[in-house]
Amino acid sequence: MTRPVRVAIVGAGPAGIYAADALLKSEAAQEPGVSIDLFERMPAPFGLIRYGVAPDHPRIKGIVKALHQVLDKPQLRLFGNVDYPNDIGLDDLRSFYDAVIFSTGADADRALDIPGIELEGSYGAADFVAWYDGHPEVPRTWPLEAEKVAVLGVGNVALDVARILAKTADELLPTEIPANVYDGLKANKALEVHVFGRRGPAQAKFSPMELRELDHSPNIEVIVNPEDIDYDEGSIATRRENKQANMVASTLENWAIRDVGDRPHKLFLHFFESPVEVVGEDGRVVALRTERTELDGTGNVKGTGRHTDWDVQSVYRAVGYYSEELPKLPFDVVSGTVPHAAGRVLAGDEPMPSVYVTGWIKRGPIGLIGHTKGDANETVACLLEDHAAGRLPAPTQPGADAIVDFLEQRGVRYTTKEGWHRLDAHEQALGAEQGRERIKVVERTAMLDASGA
Repeated sequence: MTRPVRVAIVGAGPAGIYAADALLKSEAAQEPGVSIDLFERMPAPFGLIRYGVAPDHPRIKGIVKALHQVLDKPQLRLFGNVDYPNDIGLDDLRSFYDAVIFSTGADADRALDIPGIELEGSYGAADFVAWYDGHPEVPRTWPLEAEKVAVLGVGNVALDVARILAKTADELLPTEIPANVYDGLKANKALEVHVFGRRGPAQAKFSPMELRELDHSPNIEVIVNPEDIDYDEGSIATRRENKQANMVASTLENWAIRDVGDRPHKLFLHFFESPVEVVGEDGRVVALRTERTELDGTGNVKGTGRHTDWDVQSVYRAVGYYSEELPKLPFDVVSGTVPHAAGRVLAGDEPMPSVYVTGWIKRGPIGLIGHTKGDANETVACLLEDHAAGRLPAPTQPGADAIVDFLEQRGVRYTTKEGWHRLDAHEQALGAEQGRERIKVVERTAMLDASGA
């Protein structure tokens, strides 16, 4: 009897689960069948959904439901709390599986090379997001002493950071935030949040729904300067060709012409202001210096030489995520991705046999969660094509139990799909005690204990 195609997926976020889904929907899943093991560094699955999305996004629950439907398929196993490469390396994986797909995402901050970025009070957005999302590997406290805060960037992460800083702790209490995050936000002194983009409204990378959410809070007054509403030929073309960009620009226009209300926390969206320096005194942030820019006709901008110092005591850079290098795999440090051809990992010009990538480690941290599906389909198609053509080296230990024996011999305290369901139920029970849907468990050992690892 022909055995099923054995595939390891490293990273159990949306990218990895979409790759599993593509495998399960393929012809190979019928004959000879597929057997998929998902490896995840955290004790719980879902990656960016659990640790990278703001807790006040209700529609994320729908995505989790869809991911659960894939995760619960019988051909798929989960090994959580397993770290690549410390618990299992590439050679180990190749000995157990016909193919390995890396879908490890991106959870570090991209660097911003301006003077003063290293000052106390200057932070990467990714670290702050990890804190308020209850990530086990970040500190339990966060300094929220600044009354005036700058956020650099005009993407959805910048909006998330600005919104969490501008909302009250009690507004966020109905969400799944853990107690330490609630306590931290309760002490937050921010009264003004300033978001800065170096280009104009037509070039902002917000999604329309995320932008409109800013204005739904009874505590946040969103303010746009009418002088920042400006378009050139390139911007007009962008609005005409891109429905989302047009909706964003329209929302910003409406906010720019309305009277400023009296909600207690002010959130300013600034355009045509390029950050050039974080200004410090005694090693701490005291201001942000920007250069005014203007459109050049193409939708891009050029500097005007006019500078402004903004009175802020804290700066968050939300200028993009960056993937960590994966040992034993090639890495492009500029793009923060693994070189590949349609998902086949390239060592020089040649594909590495049986090694593939999908998601942000493949194409960089751009696009929405749903865009990852196309990535997964392309990568899985190449994997199955290579398998059909006999290009995948046969694993030396293809039995399903071999990986279990390996992890147990190494003393790895791993979690399973059943363990995740136990943790999930435990978090919901914690929430029910307070009339909330869920309270997220933060400590890794507590997650493992609740999972019965």
